[in-house]
Amino acid sequence: MLNLGIIAFPLMFSFERRLKFYSKIKPLLIAMLLVGCVFVGWDVWATYRGHWSFNPSYVNDTRFLGIPLEELLFFVTVPYSCLFVFDSIKYFIGDKELFSPNRQIFTVAGFLVAALAFGFLDKGYTFLAILSVGLTFLFVATLKAEIFASRSYWIYITATLFLFLIFNFILTSLPVVQYSSLAICNIRFITIPLEDFLFNFSMLTSYLTVYLWASGIHRQNR
Repeated sequence: MLNLGIIAFPLMFSFERRLKFYSKIKPLLIAMLLVGCVFVGWDVWATYRGHWSFNPSYVNDTRFLGIPLEELLFFVTVPYSCLFVFDSIKYFIGDKELFSPNRQIFTVAGFLVAALAFGFLDKGYTFLAILSVGLTFLFVATLKAEIFASRSYWIYITATLFLFLIFNFILTSLPVVQYSSLAICNIRFITIPLEDFLFNFSMLTSYLTVYLWASGIHRQNR
């Protein structure tokens, strides 16, 4: 039900004549595959290490490397819907450069945040979540530094954060996902661990970065 709720509206309007989101299928699939492999791998590892687990009352018995089918579907429904949101923002609101992008600043920030993560080695999920933010800064700085200077990017992050709060609240309040107190720093917004916000930022920024990169290549090859 959650997966359907996430993807229903974007799927319904993918063929809207102005957006034509269906025509972006190639860069979309590239982003979903490349970034998805990384974050599914993290999910598998974290589940194996006991950072989190899935309440059997809310998932079925179909699993892949210990991950429920419903969890795997999130790596399809979430990027599809969020990238649809980005394209909608860019089309209906437009974009502009908020400041001059500085690759060096983002690179230094990435190294500093990654270094900070090592202060939380005793908290597995906290460590990986902070490290992922640092690596995301380095990744964006290397591949497409102008993203962080884009107005549409920050609107995208704000809009998807609102959606994240709704769906993650459902997941953590029932709870569908259960966290080990040994793996997190136990700072929560209502029922949502701080680490989930970092995971969400890293994942959605990475999906968008690869999507825009692949879109540029796609346009050049047409």
